[in-house]
Amino acid sequence: MSIDRSLRLRSSLERHRNVLSRAERVARLIEQDRWSEQASALHLPKIAHRKGKAGKKKAKAETAATEAAAATPGTAPATAATPEAKPKSK
Repeated sequence: MSIDRSLRLRSSLERHRNVLSRAERVARLIEQDRWSEQASALHLPKIAHRKGKAGKKKAKAETAATEAAAATPGTAPATAATPEAKPKSK
């Protein structure tokens, strides 16, 4: 039997939330210098809160080839030495 989501460990429940609490929104406004002490905590402006995406990882072979080319100065990169593909004849 599986465990209910509300009963899981605290660390597994931490995830990106689309909605910020009022205190979090005020903190973001302070960071962005858009908050003044005279402003009301009601009717706050919308805050862009997006989760950052990790970029795609390069293949290990590509990174190894670029590192090898960078380590040996004066040599041509491996991609420049490859012959061009010849068109097939019928």
